[in-house]
Amino acid sequence: MTVRIRLTRRQVALSSLACMAAALVPAQALAQKPVSDKLLRLVVPFPAGGTADVLPRILAEKMRDAFPAGIVVENKTGAGGNIGGEFVARSEPDGSTLLVSPPGPIAINHHLYKSMTFDPTKWVPVTVVASVPNVLGVSSKVPANNLAEFIAYLKANPDKVTYASQGNGSTSHLTANLFMQLTGTKMVHVPYRGTAPALTDLVAGQVDVFFDNIASSAQYHTAGRIKVLAVADSKRSNALPQVPTFTELQLPAMQAVTFFSVVAPPGTPMPVVQQIQQQFAAALALPEVRQKFAAQGADPGGQSPQDTATFIRGESEKWARVIKTANVTID
Repeated sequence: MTVRIRLTRRQVALSSLACMAAALVPAQALAQKPVSDKLLRLVVPFPAGGTADVLPRILAEKMRDAFPAGIVVENKTGAGGNIGGEFVARSEPDGSTLLVSPPGPIAINHHLYKSMTFDPTKWVPVTVVASVPNVLGVSSKVPANNLAEFIAYLKANPDKVTYASQGNGSTSHLTANLFMQLTGTKMVHVPYRGTAPALTDLVAGQVDVFFDNIASSAQYHTAGRIKVLAVADSKRSNALPQVPTFTELQLPAMQAVTFFSVVAPPGTPMPVVQQIQQQFAAALALPEVRQKFAAQGADPGGQSPQDTATFIRGESEKWARVIKTANVTID
């Protein structure tokens, strides 16, 4: 027997409102009762002004209602992020002090440094804030206009092409080594102290190659001052939609994104971590936040603590292999 249910206009309207309410749950999470009565400290282990600093400040502004005592973003820099990492690792595991950082002190540095004052494998992951793809940028003086031409140029000129990095053991340094391992090419490393001087010399033609994050390189490609040949991500970036990915160019293993994640001190209780994660996820779902992240070339995250742990572990293992193969160390 077929049963037909007829809904009144009022019932249809109420049903639609219920669906709309469900869709708004992430945003409403920001307006729920306070998560903590303590000041929330978001420690960024790199200098103010960069992407690592800008993203948590955008989120802090949207999360203040959940932390009535306030939220502060503190920059504790040095030793490739290890200074800030040590500070958070030694903090009280109550959710009031968190590390918001690129992968260095979370997933990479323990493979680079001979000794560290904290154990990154003991972090309690909270969420991934965002990921920013790295790109292959070359000087306008390099006689190559696509990836195939560039690889051919490298093979014809082994150990003659120079590549910049933000410093020994940095993401750009490791990304270049991954590229050389995958393509069987050899370049000469020129380390700089940060993105700005490296990018300045790439634009000036003083160095040939720089595997930079897309946020800082895109404007120079658009202006015709450098050539971005490929994006090291699984999909094209909205920041440079005309530039193909390495996957499209038959080099799918060339995946290198700079991710920014939130971790808590060892021993932080999971219920506390889950409450904090919900606040980050809710803020990351807001249209105005997503718009600001897009301006930084960043894809918003918001993953669960469990998924974040899996992601960080995978990234750590990948870069450990690159570091070991290239024999990269920092005293």
